[in-house]
Amino acid sequence: MIFYSLQETLLLVAAAIVIDWIIGDPKWPTHPVIWIGRLIRVLEKLLRRNEEGRNARRIKGMGIILTIITLAVSYGIMWGVTAAAEWIHPWLGYAASAWFISTTIAVKGLKDAAMLVYRPLAAGQLEDARKFVGYIVGRDTGNLTPPEASRAAVETVAENTVDAFVSPILFAILGGAPLAMLYRATNTLDSMVGYRNDSYVNFGWCSARTDDVLNYIPARLTGLLLTLAAFLNRGMSAARSWASVRRFARYHPSPNSGIPESAVAGALGIELGGLNYYFGQPSERARMGWPTRAMEPYDIVRSVRLLYTVSILIMAGVLGLWLLLR
Repeated sequence: MIFYSLQETLLLVAAAIVIDWIIGDPKWPTHPVIWIGRLIRVLEKLLRRNEEGRNARRIKGMGIILTIITLAVSYGIMWGVTAAAEWIHPWLGYAASAWFISTTIAVKGLKDAAMLVYRPLAAGQLEDARKFVGYIVGRDTGNLTPPEASRAAVETVAENTVDAFVSPILFAILGGAPLAMLYRATNTLDSMVGYRNDSYVNFGWCSARTDDVLNYIPARLTGLLLTLAAFLNRGMSAARSWASVRRFARYHPSPNSGIPESAVAGALGIELGGLNYYFGQPSERARMGWPTRAMEPYDIVRSVRLLYTVSILIMAGVLGLWLLLR
């Protein structure tokens, strides 16, 4: 494979952002993340056979093997596909790389999922809103109040500003479609096995820690970008956004997720976090932000506005860097 220059890669990343803005997650062909998820389930089944009786160290070892194989296969297949496209014709290589990078980001997909919650909430159709919240969060949704449903959607958009946009874009700049897909595989591993419950606390340990490491710098960059996005959006507070990050992010159980969530909470003047239920069991999460008013459905739209502003800022940075390198 002919490795692209930084200038070429920047243009491919810009093209990928535009593709995602317009098309979003493809319905066909099958999304690469679905294939990664299928691989993880097959590997998990194989690696966890006869697990009973194994000590925690051996179970962690199986989880490390799962992570290594998943990342290696995801990177290797993407390298092979883009290399084959490049070998057939350089322009086919460009098109394949831009397309596959676009599948690792999900600005439009996040917006569409959030709006599925917003529309019924705004229309007073709480049952429908609860159903759509259940598509994007792991918490119990059957008894959510309208403010709780709004909070769940806003938290999802905030957290995934890192996972579904900033992180994959940064890895794409560093290593094109293969490295972006490796990041997406890491994120998929974390979402499938990176839990701290009895079943996955050891087996998913490596997947969760790898995701934490890869998101460490992107999450902090996202905090800065969300603060700038708040400055650029009327009615939002950049000063409160940055102060909220400094005050509250450290209390989130994740070393990274608290940064975008507290930034959005501060920008909008609302409180995120609080009491959730998982399988009927209460779980109190750190409360972030200084609420200046009650949560309302339109906060979902405001969080999407912040997401799109961040994506525009990244696009401007990518194109600006490309111009500097010309």
